[in-house]
Amino acid sequence: MSGIVGIASKKDCAEDLFYCTDYHSHLGTKYGGLAVFNGKVIEREIHNISENQFRPQFSNWIRDLKGKTGIGVISDYEPQPLIIDSHLGTFSIVHVGAVQNLEQLVEEAHRRRSAHFTEMGGSKVNPTELIATLINQGDNFVDGIEIMQNKIKGSSSVMLLNGDGIYVARDKYGRTPLVIGKRGNARAVVSESCALPNTGFEIERYLGPGEIGIVTADGYEQLKKPGEEMQICSFLWIYYGYPASDYEGINVEAARYRCGAIHGQKDLEENLEVDFVAGIPDSGTAHAIGYANVTGFPYKRPFVKYSPTWQRSFMPQEQKTREMIGKMKLILNEEIVNGKRIVFCEDSIVRGTQLQGTIQRLFDAGAKEVYMRPACPPLTYACKFLNFSRSKSEFDLAARKAVRDLLGREDFDMAPYLEEGSKEYEEMVNQIRKNLGLTGLRYQKLCDMVKAIGLPREKLCTYCWTGQDITLSK
Repeated sequence: MSGIVGIASKKDCAEDLFYCTDYHSHLGTKYGGLAVFNGKVIEREIHNISENQFRPQFSNWIRDLKGKTGIGVISDYEPQPLIIDSHLGTFSIVHVGAVQNLEQLVEEAHRRRSAHFTEMGGSKVNPTELIATLINQGDNFVDGIEIMQNKIKGSSSVMLLNGDGIYVARDKYGRTPLVIGKRGNARAVVSESCALPNTGFEIERYLGPGEIGIVTADGYEQLKKPGEEMQICSFLWIYYGYPASDYEGINVEAARYRCGAIHGQKDLEENLEVDFVAGIPDSGTAHAIGYANVTGFPYKRPFVKYSPTWQRSFMPQEQKTREMIGKMKLILNEEIVNGKRIVFCEDSIVRGTQLQGTIQRLFDAGAKEVYMRPACPPLTYACKFLNFSRSKSEFDLAARKAVRDLLGREDFDMAPYLEEGSKEYEEMVNQIRKNLGLTGLRYQKLCDMVKAIGLPREKLCTYCWTGQDITLSK
């Protein structure tokens, strides 16, 4: 994932930009970048943050930085921000999203002989540079952003910094959020609203899907009205959003409480008896608290996360690295586990490889029974709209592996296994349970997950679970 930030102020913005960008560090562990307009030119700094976190990397540079407008980014993929010189003038750009047709668009640009690309990552063009190239096809920034949004397949929310201020644009279907905060003679635009309270900003408005505007210290000017269709990513509330953030006015932590409460109510009705409830830290914690509040089962922490040095385990691309991080950052308290029946709440089951090892550790420590309650349905499709590495390959997903085990072949129709309550669905879930070594497993129903989030289903992207999306045919 990635997170982007913009600050416009009557005074120097460097400190606000520094801290607000740092509050997006949960969204990426590869690159951090800042750019500031000092009244004459744009100054930029990019660092690799895979070995050393964002804050120490930029703390010295930011002290000498002067400027009243700036943009920042935490990225798990390409280095940003970029500085671009074009017929629209000089500007700096940051981007969050995914461009699925990147190679096609690059080839089209080469055929027109109208562009060349210098920001290469390995053998691939930097997606942010491609986004900038598409924007430069417009007569102005608004026209160019619309061209870009209509040409890419995937999603892109952007911020452009120049002498006018900060142009901001949310993805055409609002898959990722952008929130404007106000503090006196200053404005902030952030992906994560959790960046606002400790820096003194209050939420002023949420940008709508496809909305374009410009932010200055004096306020926000809308340049294009939002569209009517929205497909915001449901996983913001289920997993990768920060607990203190709000999207579309709905708090992440509160939505997770509701997810857990729905599971808890069903287990009460089914008379499940356990000794305590726990959450896989950190994303499963709020789900578990919601479950415990409804059932009255004690909430305990058999696993404590050692967070000072370990990143979120979904981010690295290599499976072996993910498994190592998943194991090393969780310290098991065997005294709490020995002889107990445990129900674990988790945000989701993706590949299941880390979870399988975690469950075995519980049984090795003397657990009698282990039940799992994921906050969402079985993941069955890889995301086409965001750079979200948890579900990068459909073939590795726990649900698809279970169906392969049941059928003994690679080619099969997934559709019958998506129908909650069907014979095929129940067989798939039971096979996942066996593969993970669980005593019991029940997934959240899609309708219950949507209810917990609190938005109409037609405004949520649920492609990961259904393979359906209103925008794919457009």
